[in-house]
Amino acid sequence: MNFLSLQHISIEDPGYLKDLLLADGHHLTTIELDEGERIPTNLDSFDVMFSMGGPMDTWMESDYPWFVDEKKSIKEFVLNLQKPFVGFCLGCQLLGEVLGGNVVKSQPPEIGFLDIELKKPASYDPLFSNFPNKFKALQWHSYEVQGLDENPDINLLGSSESTKYQIFNYKNYAYGIQFHIEIKNDTVSNWGNVPEYKKALEDTLGEGSLNKMELESEKYLHDMNQLSLSLYQKIITNFK
Repeated sequence: MNFLSLQHISIEDPGYLKDLLLADGHHLTTIELDEGERIPTNLDSFDVMFSMGGPMDTWMESDYPWFVDEKKSIKEFVLNLQKPFVGFCLGCQLLGEVLGGNVVKSQPPEIGFLDIELKKPASYDPLFSNFPNKFKALQWHSYEVQGLDENPDINLLGSSESTKYQIFNYKNYAYGIQFHIEIKNDTVSNWGNVPEYKKALEDTLGEGSLNKMELESEKYLHDMNQLSLSLYQKIITNFK
């Protein structure tokens, strides 16, 4: 399969999912939007599009003008070509905006290893039917998607205590995932070196909280890797 990954900072790639798909011989094209790389015009040649996380927010088009092209490309891929899409964190918010939702400040921000609870539609969803009803995942966001309730083609699949749209899909082929299960053993440490991420972490959990996050990452990493494996296998099975 041919994957396209739209990235907003080099340390936020598909992580463990990337390791899995490359090990199986699939092809991954990575576009570093923050470094000026352009999205390919031949979008129809890709089987699946990923849009990853980043320290910027969807409304910052004046600071990051490549957002304009990214939103157009997501719209083309999802709405016109009707091809599989998976957006993580910022990528989730971009999909929500393309589908008519609003990206608003989270009250409160969610940072840490927090619970996700699945909704009934997840039990027969193409990607999430094998997930447990409740699981831990890494959250590191200060904004979230709202305003998707009136779209009949969107299914709410999972929520956290304070964020409704933790997982949603559009017509069972385009997915927004607000959290991170794609992480690897060095992810939290690497993200803690990004000034915006570090500030959000310490503003939410206090100074010195990175060490606690690293310990929690060690505790939950195996389970999240298993969830990533399940997600990957479902993508390969359902979208090939």
